[in-house]
Amino acid sequence: MKGLIYIACFVVFLFSCKKDFINNSDIMLTFSTDSILFDTVFTTIGSSTYKFKIYNNNDGNINISEIFLAGGDNSNFRINIDGISSTNVSDIELLNNDSLYIFVEVTIDPNNKNNPLVIVDSIMFLTNNNYQAVHLAAWGQDAYFYTPNDSILVNENSYFYYHNISSNTTLNSDKPHVIYGYMGVNPNNTLTISPGSNIHFHANSGLIIFNDATLKCLGEFGNSITIEGDRLEPYYENIPGQWDRIWFAPGSINNEIQHTTIKNGTIGLHADTIGNSSNPTLSIYNSIIKNMSSIGIFGQGTNIYAENVVVGNCGQYGVVCNIGGNYNFKHCTFSNYWNYGGRNTPNLLLNNWYEDINGNVIVRNLESANFYNCIVYGNINEEIIFNKEESGTFNYYFDNCLLKLPNNIDISNPTYFNNVLINQNPKFKDTDAQNFQLDTLSPAIDIAGIPAANDIPYDLLNVYRFLDNNPDIGAYERIE
Repeated sequence: MKGLIYIACFVVFLFSCKKDFINNSDIMLTFSTDSILFDTVFTTIGSSTYKFKIYNNNDGNINISEIFLAGGDNSNFRINIDGISSTNVSDIELLNNDSLYIFVEVTIDPNNKNNPLVIVDSIMFLTNNNYQAVHLAAWGQDAYFYTPNDSILVNENSYFYYHNISSNTTLNSDKPHVIYGYMGVNPNNTLTISPGSNIHFHANSGLIIFNDATLKCLGEFGNSITIEGDRLEPYYENIPGQWDRIWFAPGSINNEIQHTTIKNGTIGLHADTIGNSSNPTLSIYNSIIKNMSSIGIFGQGTNIYAENVVVGNCGQYGVVCNIGGNYNFKHCTFSNYWNYGGRNTPNLLLNNWYEDINGNVIVRNLESANFYNCIVYGNINEEIIFNKEESGTFNYYFDNCLLKLPNNIDISNPTYFNNVLINQNPKFKDTDAQNFQLDTLSPAIDIAGIPAANDIPYDLLNVYRFLDNNPDIGAYERIE
């Protein structure tokens, strides 16, 4: 008797838990978006994952008969529905006022074409004989791909793997160049990057210029070079730390960068070379370095010349002139308004020593660090630090510059300072958008030193500095 009672109760329980589904063909799902665009995806490389939600906003439970990719198994897209990776999933129950995530990725097959192409598909939803769709589109771009093909023995247990450039090589602009790991330019060879080229580094990748090797980035005004990571979805547009660095190893020579934008890495330019007062190891013209998670320009005992250069928004330092060397900057703008967490390191660091493995202080003379018509500013209290060892040479000079300095710095000594503005907001147009051009009321307008302006009569945007006979300081000339 008790057994019959238990069975009866169990049957009642089953019927009480049964879901009732709305069968009305007018029932519609609601989507958080009706289309997804992947812009731009390199062929053979998977995209980032996009997600969207589907909602049941109806007065009852519904059964989605089928969710499927219109392109089926031949689709370039991949979907994950409620934890199931498939091109087709059936009988998805969606309760009243409930929602469900769908994840989408895409991989585009090589097409051997230089121009971008578009891949389209749709995710289809069938509910009560009613079809709805979320449309998918992806811009695909074929590229040249570089992977490690050589190695150097670092120690008895470790190798450095890299893609070997063992002859004079030119990277042309017909297709992007995507680098996995490090690309290394071997001694007595030159790597030339042509105007209009796009160079993309995968995570933790970079470029190293070995001793007696040379890099020439030869962008032109209106046809510049871009160097960045290989994730081109909008989310990654300004994300720092996506790749490592461009590294000029000790002994690299005659390196030149013109009309180039370098962004979203860890260290933009790392010149770790022997200083040469008569011949710069690295010369930079009309270029922008921004969004580095660590340092924009990192010089170590080297010789760097830069004009019309912007270094913006770096996680630690904008520019480091470390362990001595020779540095000359003209009409440069160093602006650091880093907003990915806190920053307590200055925009500009000058240094003439280091500490060896035994804790001994080793002096490396700072022969010169000259700044003409430059702006050094940012959003912390002290944006320039003078890290000096008294027993060594520590030569620096700021001429007609706008600086954010510690309050204890004496600017009356003409050996170090001439016609400088201290701690006055340069009033850039839009620091959030990283637009470091001068706004109308900027104190940097019309105060540049004439000799340096005569040396560089056109600004970063090719604007003539003497239109009103009074050039501005920094990389940009203000146009009313």
